[in-house]
Amino acid sequence: MSGRTYPAVTFEIDPDRVAAFARAIGADPADGVPPTFAAVYSLGATAPQLFGDADAAIDFAKLLHAEQVFEWSRHPAPGETVTSQGRIESDISRRGMRFVWFDTETTGAGGDAVCRSRALFVIRS
Repeated sequence: MSGRTYPAVTFEIDPDRVAAFARAIGADPADGVPPTFAAVYSLGATAPQLFGDADAAIDFAKLLHAEQVFEWSRHPAPGETVTSQGRIESDISRRGMRFVWFDTETTGAGGDAVCRSRALFVIRS
């Protein structure tokens, strides 16, 4: 499964949704898109492709979201449309556990880098 790339997904950074998210985490909506909103437009937009892929065989009953890292080139603006594309960076089995690193690259409308998401999913055998 290592190297499998999923189709790109576009996502509109809805200003109302951003404001609600900001309020929910105690941030000021006037400050723009909170950094943690990347969980929505980056990983949240692409992970369903991985989890819905029968060949990837991700068993939710045995899944642990073990690690999450975001790196930003810039933060998106409310109202902007971004494109995220997920890829299985590695899929390794050791001692009855599967370690799946899932990377997502998010770009702006002009193709400029916005965010990189890197998640580690551990699946018990």
